[in-house]
Amino acid sequence: MVIKVRIRMETLREMIKPKHKYRIVTVDSVILRKNKVLLLKRSFGMFKDHWVLPGGKVTKGEDIWKAVVRETKEETGLDVRVVRMIGFYDSPDRDPEKHAATTAFLCRPVKGKLKGNTESTDIRFFPLDELPEKMGFDHRKIILDTLKSINYRKLVAG
Repeated sequence: MVIKVRIRMETLREMIKPKHKYRIVTVDSVILRKNKVLLLKRSFGMFKDHWVLPGGKVTKGEDIWKAVVRETKEETGLDVRVVRMIGFYDSPDRDPEKHAATTAFLCRPVKGKLKGNTESTDIRFFPLDELPEKMGFDHRKIILDTLKSINYRKLVAG
């Protein structure tokens, strides 16, 4: 049995066009304190209820160094100083919703009081050897790369 379906050309083009025309540029902040890392429990999107690093989109005309400071303040209430860049992460499948390339930074809090915002339902420090099972994006890898970059031997030895 053959079924014929009529589809308008515009609809067909919409169905087969690539999901993402271009990459979104984002930043992520790794904040360590006494062998713990700061994570947020996301309140929206594909990784809702997953733990993620503070971070977000770089706005037009903004450099990534300023973006990570701004995003960290918005999501945690903390003013931070960038210690170093950890790495650039651009795997096309790191974000199932959009093609996001991120730069991760190790940051140190300089002032402010820890508080979340509407993008998260919880915010807390996790022991580095007890990271939550449900983590979003490639943030577990970013944390492990951070530990390698600072020669943290407890988790990355081997």
